[in-house]
Amino acid sequence: MSTLPLGTALVTGASSGIGAMYAKRLAARGHNLVLVARGRERLQALADTLRASYGVDVEVLAADLSRASDVQNIANVLRENSAISVLVNNAGLGPHGKALDNDDETLATMLDVNVTALHSLAIAAGRAFAARGNGAIINIASVVALMPEYFHPTYVASKAFVLAFSQSLAAELAPSGVKLQAVLPGLTRTEIFDRAGGDISQLDPRMVMEVADMVDAALAGFDQGEAVTIPSLPNAADWQALQNARQALAPNLSLNTPAPRYGVPS
Repeated sequence: MSTLPLGTALVTGASSGIGAMYAKRLAARGHNLVLVARGRERLQALADTLRASYGVDVEVLAADLSRASDVQNIANVLRENSAISVLVNNAGLGPHGKALDNDDETLATMLDVNVTALHSLAIAAGRAFAARGNGAIINIASVVALMPEYFHPTYVASKAFVLAFSQSLAAELAPSGVKLQAVLPGLTRTEIFDRAGGDISQLDPRMVMEVADMVDAALAGFDQGEAVTIPSLPNAADWQALQNARQALAPNLSLNTPAPRYGVPS
């Protein structure tokens, strides 16, 4: 049984890949939709398909979330449209080559979309949903947040932000009845590889998940009450062990003297 509040879902990055699949799955669950992406033509085609297939209402909003004015417009929609009860914060930009080989504008734009826009929309939704006493926010992060040594530094940092931000905001929103989930996909078969100049066919197929499977697992994780969902992780106890290890650090993270191992006189 779905635990998502039934109402309108706003999905960013909805024209293709993970965002488009979320739109399809949420429409199948009976949600009306607000679809956000840069390309109006592709959004409109998807909207027409969803209306015909599921009988839901679909609104299309063309927006470039690297632009502050467009982010503000979507934030206003979240604040003002009381029918919206779900935000899927999916829009993001992937890496291209190595960070030190990227120009400053490319790196800044990645942060604008992956961090600043996601943060602004989640805060706007969190405030609006908390005031209404109901709602759900789904932030799409990545497993690279847990493996920073192996991937593009700026991209990794942006996804690590999404994870930490989601965990902290979930705790703040818990008393209000608003649920928040961070989803950490691994390699997923989407257009992000083409846009980054990569070739997904060169990757080990055992590591690449189909987008429908990824979204279905993520929604199942939400229904099961997971605050963090890693769709390919077989044993949830492994994630809990990581959280337990992190909490074990807590008593010693802030003390009034340096640890003896540093040899600093007290």
